[in-house]
Amino acid sequence: MSVPPKRRTASSARRRRSHDALKKTTLSACPKCGKATKPHMACAFCGTYKGKQVVKIKSTNEKKKK
Repeated sequence: MSVPPKRRTASSARRRRSHDALKKTTLSACPKCGKATKPHMACAFCGTYKGKQVVKIKSTNEKKKK
C-alpha cells in the first residue's frame, strides 16, 4: 500500500468538514389545515398536496379501534 505524500493540514481538514454541519429544516404551513409541513411533501396530518387529497389519513377513532 502506498503512503500519502503529505499530512493533511488542520485548516485543510476543517475546510473539507465545513459542509458536514446540520442545516435547519425549512417548514411551511399547510394551506388546508395550517399544520407545519416540509415543502414539496404531502401534509402528514390531512394528506393533501397542492390542494389535492393524495394520501388517505385514518382518523384517531379508526386508529384506536385497532
